[in-house]
Amino acid sequence: MSATRMPPPQPAQRVGAAPKKAEHNSLEDGPDFKTQLHSWLENHRASLADSVRRLAKQPIGSFFTCLVMAVALSLPMGLSLLLNNVERLGGSWQRAAQISLFLQIDASDADGQALREQIAKMDDVAETDWVSREQALAEFQEQSGLGQALKELPENPLPGVVLVTPKEVDKVALEALRTRLAALPKVQQAQLDLLWVERLTAILKLGERFIFGLTLLLIMALLLVIGNTIRLHIENRRTEIEVIKLVGGTDSYVRRPFLYMGALYGLGAGILAWLVLAYGLHWLDGAVVRLADLYGSDFSLGGVAVADGLSLLLGAVLLGYIGAWLAVARHLRELAPK
Repeated sequence: MSATRMPPPQPAQRVGAAPKKAEHNSLEDGPDFKTQLHSWLENHRASLADSVRRLAKQPIGSFFTCLVMAVALSLPMGLSLLLNNVERLGGSWQRAAQISLFLQIDASDADGQALREQIAKMDDVAETDWVSREQALAEFQEQSGLGQALKELPENPLPGVVLVTPKEVDKVALEALRTRLAALPKVQQAQLDLLWVERLTAILKLGERFIFGLTLLLIMALLLVIGNTIRLHIENRRTEIEVIKLVGGTDSYVRRPFLYMGALYGLGAGILAWLVLAYGLHWLDGAVVRLADLYGSDFSLGGVAVADGLSLLLGAVLLGYIGAWLAVARHLRELAPK
């Protein structure tokens, strides 16, 4: 009896080429987008956690670095807030540039009210007010101290006045507005103290330029502070960085923890600067209120608005990030393994 011959193994029964080809294709395709995104987020999370941990190991040094940055940040912001508060003193700077329209003697209160309403509709006018002849005489008697002498006059010599407050303090625009108002009916004279307007504009521009120049200088100082701080961290980790680059670590991988560290320094400095400004304005407000009471005014200093505080935080974080990036970019060429 002959033995049954077994058929030879077929190619389809073995681990054939088709599955290997599919596996090869999947390797060529690489990881999908979800995997790459997860890896990217994990790398950034690890870098952020490492930066926080290293700053927490040196709490005193980190605090004083943030404090120095906070003082530099709070100076220009504080001056800007004080300038804004000064502009509010007594109403506004625009009120100091009022245009006084003296009407003709025969103009009635109805004519004055109608003229005031007409001027209030102009685009470059912020506010208008009507002062009748009787009100003008009463104010003059009270302020001049000549009440008894003025009562002896046969009739009121003062005309009605329309007070016009412009929206913008600009010499050319104010002169054009004064000329246009002087041509209106029932207006005898339009008076504007252009010398005071020029002085006012010069004071405002001087304050703005001083704050702008101080801001630029302090930004440069902040970049130097954060750059020097990051440079010290780089020197402390030089050996570790050289090993990372030796095993194939990229420049972005090496740079990432220091960028987070600079941003954290900026965030801490921004929070401290916000607190310093809030406390400083509150501390000054008591003295300002007492001084204003002596002059019969209810003026008080405004605090730090939320929008200004958030802008301060964002600017501080950006400055910390830029300073760290400049510091790492300068020393990155020296971090190659020898």
